[in-house]
Amino acid sequence: MKIKDIINLEQELSFNFFWKEVSETEEGYGLIVDNTTYKDVASIASVGFGLSAIPIAIENGWISKEAGKQRAIKTLETFLKNVEESHGFYVHFVTMKDGKRTWQSEVSVIDTALFLMGALVVGEYFGAEVYDLFEAIYSRIDFPWYLDKQNNQYYMGYSYERGFWGHWDGYAEQLIMYILGVASPTYPIAPSIYYSFERKIGKYKDYELIYTYTGSLFTYQFSHAWIDFRNIVDKDNVNWFENSTKATLANWEFCKDMHSQYKTLHEKSWGLTACDSPDGYRGDFGAPPSAQNNTIHQTDGTVPPCGAIGSIVFTPEIVEETIQYYYENIPELWGEYGFKDAYNLDRNWFSKTYIGIDKGIEVLMIENYKSGLVWDITMKNKYIKDGLEKIGFKTRK
Repeated sequence: MKIKDIINLEQELSFNFFWKEVSETEEGYGLIVDNTTYKDVASIASVGFGLSAIPIAIENGWISKEAGKQRAIKTLETFLKNVEESHGFYVHFVTMKDGKRTWQSEVSVIDTALFLMGALVVGEYFGAEVYDLFEAIYSRIDFPWYLDKQNNQYYMGYSYERGFWGHWDGYAEQLIMYILGVASPTYPIAPSIYYSFERKIGKYKDYELIYTYTGSLFTYQFSHAWIDFRNIVDKDNVNWFENSTKATLANWEFCKDMHSQYKTLHEKSWGLTACDSPDGYRGDFGAPPSAQNNTIHQTDGTVPPCGAIGSIVFTPEIVEETIQYYYENIPELWGEYGFKDAYNLDRNWFSKTYIGIDKGIEVLMIENYKSGLVWDITMKNKYIKDGLEKIGFKTRK
């Protein structure tokens, strides 16, 4: 099969995850499972990716525009009326049945932002009633509530039992949180908060970049699924797209260098990021430069296809070769929704599960690679334009 056909098939089957693994109960309609192992638990981030995938599916002819619109309307109504929230911020994991908290989950700023980007995309795409529902959800989020005023930073998390903890004090996947917060029509935050997190610089091989704590590729990908950073820089002249490209190449080089220790890691099997593993979900897989810079903790040899595929806009040729390799050489990875979450040859292990955010970054990034659709929809939005301008982003000269 030609590489373009494999990519299109992977994208369509990944979209099917969001279209099929969905709640149709009265109170939870539109909620999407976090992963296929726990079918009764939804992730609001998974819903954000799923909503963003609706225009992609329509434009590719996988679903009708009317079906997509109805799914968007009903899902946003569920979030407006039923999904558990505090000060407008949603609980990360909720039950598929009624949108109420499960797993003693946190009220999450980042997952709320990921959901909200999905609401924004369908709002901008369909307009009218869908846009009104997006604005109603957006306008009730009290962004300053989630701030540590002394540090001028977002807290990392909040739960009923613990209160607030930690801080978003370094670069990671959270850039959308500043753009949305600054542009809020009701409860805005100051643009200075974007400049308050630390930008630590590190190097691996030839690649010097502003690195994230774990070096997981998702941290360099998620905000980029919606915001087109290719030709804009902030007041410090940082181009985040170039930064993510360097992080992707560093990850690739690291995996090649680790082949002598792990059979799964090599030139066409790479992309260390948070994923399922033989020992359960791991959020700390990554590559240097990172806070750890320690190969013992960065990987156990597990590779998730979403790591590379989510970087297809940054290093298209390398990613295309990798997708072809997985498809032609690792049949155990393939299933109902395309590539399963991960594999590890040293442990003779192949994941049986699909994870929403991992399928989601694939669907969106493949479409941006093919057509730029999600970028085009997002960058037309008045709040995104306003947020970027207030923070000080400008077109690079």
